[in-house]
Amino acid sequence: MIKLRLKRFGKKFEASYRIVAISSDARRDGRPLEELGYYNPRTDEVKLNTEAVEKRLQQGAQPTRTVRRILEKANVLQQRVRA
Repeated sequence: MIKLRLKRFGKKFEASYRIVAISSDARRDGRPLEELGYYNPRTDEVKLNTEAVEKRLQQGAQPTRTVRRILEKANVLQQRVRA
């Protein structure tokens, strides 16, 4: 199964995350299938490739709770429900 989840990077105590599509049995910082965006919790900055996210969701990828909340705030999941 493919999951949409966060991949940690950055300095110690200054973490930033990439939103990635990755196999559910791969390790957290393993090689992703595709990088879909960026999330910085310190500044609440989010950048998403919405077309790629929607494509992965249509293919059956399941977002984690945190990624689901990020996508809801960015109105990506609402657009998918309407379509």
